[in-house]
Amino acid sequence: MIQCSHLYFSYTGGPPYLLKDLNFSVPEGDYISIVGENGCGKSTLLRLLLGFLTPVKGSLSCTARCIGYVPQRNDFANTAFPITVEEVLRSYARLLHLSSSSDIDQNLSLFGMSNMRHTLIGNLSGGQHQKIMIIRALMGNPDLLILDEPSTGVDVMSQQDIYQSIYELNRKNKITVIAVEHNMDAAMRCSSLIYHMDQGRGHLCSPEKYADEFLHTLRKEPHHV
Repeated sequence: MIQCSHLYFSYTGGPPYLLKDLNFSVPEGDYISIVGENGCGKSTLLRLLLGFLTPVKGSLSCTARCIGYVPQRNDFANTAFPITVEEVLRSYARLLHLSSSSDIDQNLSLFGMSNMRHTLIGNLSGGQHQKIMIIRALMGNPDLLILDEPSTGVDVMSQQDIYQSIYELNRKNKITVIAVEHNMDAAMRCSSLIYHMDQGRGHLCSPEKYADEFLHTLRKEPHHV
């Protein structure tokens, strides 16, 4: 579904590059977690995947029919604007020229939010907000779901619900998932592959191999007393 070849990127259009010679492919139906230290280029890579940015060199192609995107901060967090959950979703459905409300009903049920449809969006908790933003991203039945740190600002119980739902969408509905992650426990449990970024470079590996590499790195680091 996604093919990245010798990709370089910087916000200035030249060196030094934030992303350096990235090469990877994402088969349809995979669940990829992008991990790495702050500032290594994870969110920039997402913006490139979404077409918000263009590579300086190399290529990045995506054959997804429809992409759902959940940004790190949602549009309605802490807002006092008097709009309900259902109104948010219906307005987005109209934007996508969707005539049926079955997607709204189905996805509200999937995330256990059916009883919140008439609640003002500003009265939702952080976890409830995030669920609604994922439901909104699922409008139009995307075959690729991209998420930027989906558990940020979300309580532990809501995190479990969110990751279980995303996992089921990937495994049962065959939706390809790409998520920038700081929640390593979720990344190791849910992902089929880990894309580890470090100083603008990256490599793709299984969660098991990543765990081995991570433990090996810890063993090499000096212990401080």
